Amino acid sequence: MMVEPIENDDARRRAVVELHEHLAATAELPIERTANRWIGEAEAVAADLVEAPNDADLIRKRATHIVSLLDEVGDINDPVANKHIVAAARLADRLCSE
Repeated sequence: MMVEPIENDDARRRAVVELHEHLAATAELPIERTANRWIGEAEAVAADLVEAPNDADLIRKRATHIVSLLDEVGDINDPVANKHIVAAARLADRLCSE
């Protein structure tokens, strides 16, 4: 799968915010406890990124961490949560490959 590059600082910032929004949107959904823990950790890292400087290296490192956390989630039996996790993983991949 080809990952669409981030064009500029504004696009990077929008991707970080959108990443956090997708992860935060899963908070009230019925997700298995272990998966929820991984998602929660990823969401916390993304929340920190929203407040962090728009530094490409910092964002790349933390996005890489988010990818590894989301890799641990596995299958979720909630279609809405799955959509958010897939979207978050794609955004994190974009931020990693910048």
